[in-house]
Order: sequence, then structure tokens, then C-alpha cells
Amino acid sequence: MPFKSFGVLTATAILFAVGFGPLVARNAQASECDASQKIDSSTANTARAKMKKAGFRQIHDLKKGCDSFWHAQATKDDAAVNIVLSPQGHVMTEGD
Repeated sequence: MPFKSFGVLTATAILFAVGFGPLVARNAQASECDASQKIDSSTANTARAKMKKAGFRQIHDLKKGCDSFWHAQATKDDAAVNIVLSPQGHVMTEGD
């Protein structure tokens, strides 16, 4: 059977090529999370927009945790800060 020689990387490359890349990436993130954690469907674009609306600029290193909280680095009032967006839509500095 010629398909037996396909490795995981080859199969992943094919999935990305035919448009299933986001599905593979989402499943990779989900596999790193605990089975009891439910990841919501919020997107990086939505998170960035909410952070900007809250007055933060130069938002970068945006990452979503298994708890559906979005974490990023940004600036506000010329100060570099770490910020978080809760699943309920609240933007705050880390540690608040």
C-alpha cells in the first residue's frame, strides 16, 4: 500500500495544503489542554479588538490558554504591560 509510507508530518502538510490547517492547529492546542477544560471559539482578531477598545496599543505575543483566557503584551500610557482578556470579555493587566 503506497500510503503506509506517509508520516505524520507528510499528512499534516497535505491537510494544510487542502485547507484543513486551522483544524489541525486547533486540535493540537486542544490536545495540550486537560480533557475537562472547554476551549471557547473566540478568535485572536476579536481578542485584539477588545484589547484595543480598552486602550491598549502595540499588542503582541497574543496567546490563548486552555482556560479560554487570552494573554498578550501591550503598551498603555507609554508603559509596557502584560494583559489578559477573560472569557467574559474583561480586559485587565496580569495580576489584577
